[in-house]
Amino acid sequence: MSSKPSKEIQTFPNPAADRDYEIAFDVPEFTCLCPLTGQPDFARFTIKYVPDQLCVELKSLKLYMWSYRNEGAFHEKVTNTIADDIIQAIQPRKLTVVGDFFVRGGIGTIVTVTHDKKQQA
Repeated sequence: MSSKPSKEIQTFPNPAADRDYEIAFDVPEFTCLCPLTGQPDFARFTIKYVPDQLCVELKSLKLYMWSYRNEGAFHEKVTNTIADDIIQAIQPRKLTVVGDFFVRGGIGTIVTVTHDKKQQA
């Protein structure tokens, strides 16, 4: 597997697809660039999901998150894009993505995106 940033989220079959259970990822070192100033923005992401038929492969998630390092992105956009990409890859039963962006200019930002497959049907 590559050790370079990638937008591909790889998956594997859910070993307990008959049961609801939660998987949580902590991503404490997320970095992207401010689209206005080009300065780095730092955040901690928490991703929690209830898988359906597929699960997210961890190394691919690491490389995916790393791929934002040199991209300009507003906090709201990047958090929603991460959620959309995970939903597209695995179609989870439930998903919550929280982007907790560190303080800059005296203001911190927390963006929370939720998805519930039952409510989408």
